Amino acid sequence: MIFYLHRFRNITAVIVAGFLFVQSTTFVRAAIAPAENLLPADTIAFFSVPDCAVFRTVAKTSPQLMCWNDPAMKPFHDKFMGKLTEKFIAPLEKDLGLKVDDFADLPQGQFTVAVTVNGSNGHDDIPPGLLLLLDAKDKSAQLKTNLAALTKKMTDNGRTLRSEKIRGLAFTVVTLSSNELNNIFGQRTPVTEVGKEPKPEKPVDIYFTQFESLLIAANSPKLADAVAAHLTGGSAPALAEDAAFAGDKLSQFRDAPTYYGWFNGRVFFNLIAQVPEDTDTGNGLMPKFSASKILAATGLGNLKSASFAIHDGRDGSIADIHLTAPADSRTGILKMLSLPAKDASAPAFVPADATKFTRIRLDGKQTWNDLLKMFAGISPQALAGINSVVDLANAGAQQKDPSFDLRKNLFGNLGDDIISYSKSPVGDTLAAMSHPPSIVLVATPNADQMIQAVKVIGSMAAPQDSSAQPRDFHGHKIHSIALRAQHTANGGTVPQPPWLLSAANGYVAFTTDAGMLEEFLRSADGTAKPLRETAGLNEAAARVGGTGTGLFSYQNQRETMRVAFKLFKNAVDSDPTMKMFPREFREWADFSLLPEYDRVAKYFYLSVFTGSANADGLALKVFTPRPPQLN
Repeated sequence: MIFYLHRFRNITAVIVAGFLFVQSTTFVRAAIAPAENLLPADTIAFFSVPDCAVFRTVAKTSPQLMCWNDPAMKPFHDKFMGKLTEKFIAPLEKDLGLKVDDFADLPQGQFTVAVTVNGSNGHDDIPPGLLLLLDAKDKSAQLKTNLAALTKKMTDNGRTLRSEKIRGLAFTVVTLSSNELNNIFGQRTPVTEVGKEPKPEKPVDIYFTQFESLLIAANSPKLADAVAAHLTGGSAPALAEDAAFAGDKLSQFRDAPTYYGWFNGRVFFNLIAQVPEDTDTGNGLMPKFSASKILAATGLGNLKSASFAIHDGRDGSIADIHLTAPADSRTGILKMLSLPAKDASAPAFVPADATKFTRIRLDGKQTWNDLLKMFAGISPQALAGINSVVDLANAGAQQKDPSFDLRKNLFGNLGDDIISYSKSPVGDTLAAMSHPPSIVLVATPNADQMIQAVKVIGSMAAPQDSSAQPRDFHGHKIHSIALRAQHTANGGTVPQPPWLLSAANGYVAFTTDAGMLEEFLRSADGTAKPLRETAGLNEAAARVGGTGTGLFSYQNQRETMRVAFKLFKNAVDSDPTMKMFPREFREWADFSLLPEYDRVAKYFYLSVFTGSANADGLALKVFTPRPPQLN
């Protein structure tokens, strides 16, 4: 399976090499069938832009691209694009003998990239099928001219090309060696199983042809044959005939999405389930994991498909994400995520200056029980380890309180409501911007028992001051739990602020920021403006189905991006924040060249999303309104 997944990187080779050949014919313009009518029935996943001309028009007016092309971004933009050209585009053009600019405006109709089974069983040497479909529409003659010149140049440079007839179409085959792939995409460390010699990489054969205005590129003759059959009237099962895809197309891909994608969960997880179990018993210290057991326990084996569709309009962008999993077959993770249709709006105590807010109506007690079942299904040893930790906590706490029971006091007291929100950082230091003030609220029927249980867990993680007493604040007690100091790279330690806990409004509050906790405890006085009165929030929420679906989240992107600009503009390469980016990317993206945020703030506004469940599956809907300043 490691080999199978690794070969997915060659999809980029298919996309690039798809421009290397074209059949010399006289083109007759005809509508090219949509992707699902051309893709084979064993398609694992695909991504498609159904109309590239429309996509380019939409992209030009998108806030993201407008920000990227803003004159204020020019220093950052130019250095990034210069590095991209130097490190990737120029070597690519040299090795493949092409000019990217010659092909940039050729996609006019669909652009589709797909991955297929291609006869693999998931753990053999047969790579997955990789396919590119590109419709040039009325620019097909230009495509023919460009590719003819390119093919001649490659032949003149000594590259060997061969021709194969498939379903009456003349495909040209170009072989790319592993060295050529590494020269184009960078040298890599071979991936292999522990204790086994890495398998030598085989050359990659790319099959190309042009049918009318459609450019086709595939990495196997079997895949090329399947597409050719659909184009020439031959008989071959197509993805459009798949029942799961047909259902998703009807519900997800209607109303002309700007772009969309689809994942065949049934086929993919069946491949994973075929991976042989490791017969090496090892030293017995680590539990053995079985792919089939993991799929059964997590419930992912019952996921039929996943899809997403993006619709861009004048008022903003909507993303619809859907997991197809019928309610009567959901187990594990899919069952946990099946949220009830309950109110997830921002309560009155959430302040208007919150930059992020999320509320999820998750049944904590049931979720914990489902997690235990999942761990038991994956590995009985893992479940035994969890139970051992719980029993150890009980043994220590029961020396002072014989009635203490962590399972009852903590997990048995979890409610069905979790709220989190945060504010802008106080100060411009790296530490302040990396850890903005935030708070988490957990609903519970017995706050005192839950706080007691959390304090027991805290004592297991770090030594506590037994003499410390809760602090009284506006009739509430604020408890403090010390955290273990964080180790630094030079061998030192940095003390961490303690966790603060208190109870109010039916919730136990968790935070490290005293100001956030005190504001929450004072919220009953009604003096603070609530988040739910924020301009534009209710209108945006309505676009994603309202706040009664069990999950709702809001982000003030105007303020979160302000922090992000400050954070990255002032960061140095050694800062932990920068470690999230690969070193090569850090060489391209010189964040010190970013402009002052106020010069580009007009491109950011807010975003919301909701999660819901119905009889067919799980859904996530995201809406990003167009910033009013751009209208």
